[in-house]
Amino acid sequence: MAEELLQLGSAEQAELIRQRKISPVDLVESSFRCIERWDPVLHAWITTDRERALEKARQAEKEITGGLYRGPLHGLPFGVKDQMHALGFPTTLGTRVLNEDETVAPCNAAVIEKLTEAGAILIGKQNLHEFGKGGTINFAYGEPRNPWNPDYSASSSSTGSGIAAAAGMCSFSIGEDTGGSIRGPAAFNGVVGLRPTFGRVSRFGAVMEGYTTDVLGPICRRVADAAQIMTAISGYDARDNLSSRHSDLDFMPEPGKSLKGLKLGIVREIAYNDSTSDEVSAAFETSIELLRQLGAEVTVISLPLTLFAVPLILLSLDADVAAWFVSKYLRDRYDRFDTGTRTRLAAASLIPATVYNRAMRGRFLARRQLLDAFNQVDILVCPTVPTAPKPIDQMQERLDTGDDAVRRLMERRIGLYPFSLANVPAISLPMGFSRQGLPLALQFAGRPFDEKTVLQVADSYERSAGWHAVKPDLAKTVAGFMAQENR
Repeated sequence: MAEELLQLGSAEQAELIRQRKISPVDLVESSFRCIERWDPVLHAWITTDRERALEKARQAEKEITGGLYRGPLHGLPFGVKDQMHALGFPTTLGTRVLNEDETVAPCNAAVIEKLTEAGAILIGKQNLHEFGKGGTINFAYGEPRNPWNPDYSASSSSTGSGIAAAAGMCSFSIGEDTGGSIRGPAAFNGVVGLRPTFGRVSRFGAVMEGYTTDVLGPICRRVADAAQIMTAISGYDARDNLSSRHSDLDFMPEPGKSLKGLKLGIVREIAYNDSTSDEVSAAFETSIELLRQLGAEVTVISLPLTLFAVPLILLSLDADVAAWFVSKYLRDRYDRFDTGTRTRLAAASLIPATVYNRAMRGRFLARRQLLDAFNQVDILVCPTVPTAPKPIDQMQERLDTGDDAVRRLMERRIGLYPFSLANVPAISLPMGFSRQGLPLALQFAGRPFDEKTVLQVADSYERSAGWHAVKPDLAKTVAGFMAQENR
């Protein structure tokens, strides 16, 4: 029963708590049993605090029993990517570069404040690539592994957040997305990940990698979960000078609503790219047919500049980040960086100002082209990533050089970066499985601040497709991996 409970969506768990069929204490204890059993292999967490979480759970149970119900997140355990400050937890950023005194959290991140106010219970901080950069070779806190098959990649950056949600280690996670770090881990781990509109969720108290693209958002098991979490964490915050005053905070989709009248545009350059595998293409075409059956009008549109989104963001963003790292850490602590991070930052520090300026102009043009597409359609649709997860040992290609390495990098991120560049809301959710039983993912993107429509289309698809009901068999996959390692 405990394992079935942990695999329910957070909205379903919340309803059981509201009806007092389960208690927050039961849920938190079950989460920690799951962590203790599977995290030695999956490496989703960097730090946890069981006693503190149980104390908060007992407090939540007392409040609910006494008639003080804070809403649908009350009593739910959650984790955050370890680049968000939380008092009482170190902020490691997934690295050993920082000295111990530099990891002390000065405050609670705004998202943690809001979730705590809503009654949710922080149980720990989740694993990530070093400094959230992606490309890490040797992880400071253990190699994150895919719960569907631990020999395979769990994607990059917000890896622990995706793993924890998929494995049922918490009710939901909060990730961070610069160039796909919410949607990529959601895709590879077979869960839901929402990148909100830039400015929708306060970034106060989070260590940002990309000042002009970073957003915080939910990774969870159902689309309705994402909507409930967004309701709690959205809103203006004067402490974040790029926080939006947009007042429409209604995110909840209507169950069973027809998509009739909605226009969906398949992004040709992403969906029909040479890098898209046959398995992904077949699952995508099946998904498009289902969307048509649900009433949507689907057309194909061309956005040629999306093909340049990966180099445009890498050139401009990596140069920004490298300038900060070189002055602050890279010169004095070079040998403490992971090889992959060190190589990427050192290379980025050599980008000329003329190239940087051209990349910034290119970003503006590509963003404008993508936003103009919403004059033709309501929602853009494409595969989240062009392939199923790859074996971890194949990911060592991260340090390859030359044209082939650049091509592989673009292949992995072609469906992610365009929507980061445009700063529009985008959601990833399951659309099937590969022949090896690994998740495949579909992505919807919408107009700025139109998360409601994005979530509605995703919810209608999810309920009809039913892929959310398929869960990883951890007793088989993780236990099998452990037995293999012990031979």
